[in-house]
Amino acid sequence: MANITFSATQMACSWDNDDNIARAEALVRAAAADGAQVILLQELFETRYFCLEQDPKYFSLAKSRKDNPLIQHFASLAKELGVVLPISFFERAGQVFFNSLVVADADGTIKGLYRKSHIPQNPGYEEKFYFSPGNTGFQIIETKFARLGCAICWDQWFPEAARAMTLMGAEVLLYPTAIGSEPEAPTLDSSAHWQRVMQGHSAANVIPVVASNRVGKESGKRSEITFYGSSFITDFTGEKITEADKWKETHISASIDLEAALRYRESWSIFRDRRVDLYGSLSAL
Repeated sequence: MANITFSATQMACSWDNDDNIARAEALVRAAAADGAQVILLQELFETRYFCLEQDPKYFSLAKSRKDNPLIQHFASLAKELGVVLPISFFERAGQVFFNSLVVADADGTIKGLYRKSHIPQNPGYEEKFYFSPGNTGFQIIETKFARLGCAICWDQWFPEAARAMTLMGAEVLLYPTAIGSEPEAPTLDSSAHWQRVMQGHSAANVIPVVASNRVGKESGKRSEITFYGSSFITDFTGEKITEADKWKETHISASIDLEAALRYRESWSIFRDRRVDLYGSLSAL
C-alpha cells in the first residue's frame, strides 16, 4: 500500500486523566472516521505538562510499560478502529524514569519502546529533573501501514536524529510534542522556527514529517506556558501540506504516497553522496 493517510491531533490537557483520555480518544475516532490510518497524539497527553516546575510529587504519575492502563486503552482502540497509534507516556523503569513512546499497531499489538534521547532543561521545561536520557537508541517500528521513525519533542531540533532514523529505514518521521511560550521570554514565539526545523529534516532526508503539539494555557507555582499548537504534516520535500491553528482542539490529515517518496528519495542520490569520512566531528561535543 503506497498511499497512506496520516493524522495529527492537538488538544488541551487538564489534571483529569480520564477526561484527557476520553478527549484524545474522541480525536482519534474523528481522524479514523476521516480515513486516517496512522494517528499521532501529542507528548504526555494523559496529564498536564508537569515539567513546568520541579516537584517530586509528580513522579507518582509514572507507570511501567507493562500493564499500563493508558497503553492498554489505546491498544484496544487501535485494534477496534484498525489504525496505528503512537502512544506517549511517563515511564517508570525500576528506579529511573523516562519520557517514552510505544506504538499500537492496527491489530492492537504493542510494538517498540523509544525513550526520549534529548532532554531539555530550561525555565518552564524542567525535564532533566524527571527524565533520564533515553537508552534505547532511535527506533524504527514496522507497522501495518508504514515503517515509523518516532522521536519526542526536543529530539525534533536535532538533524542527527532525523538522519539516523531515515538511514535506518523510516518511511515517515513522527514527533509528539509539548511546546509553547517561554516563561523567561514571553514575547518570543518560536512556532514558525519549530515548524521550519522539522521541514528542514523532511527536505534534507526526502521524507514526510508529522508533528503533534498541545494547545491551551497551563500554570505552575511560579510560571505558565501557553502551548501554541500549530501541528502540521509535510510531504517528502518539506512543504507543509496541512497545519492546525494555535488554539483549536482538532485533528489534521493528509494522504502521502510513500512509494513516490521512496522513488524521489532514490533519484536525488543524497545518501549515495554522503561523505561519512568527513563527519567525525559529529561524534564529539
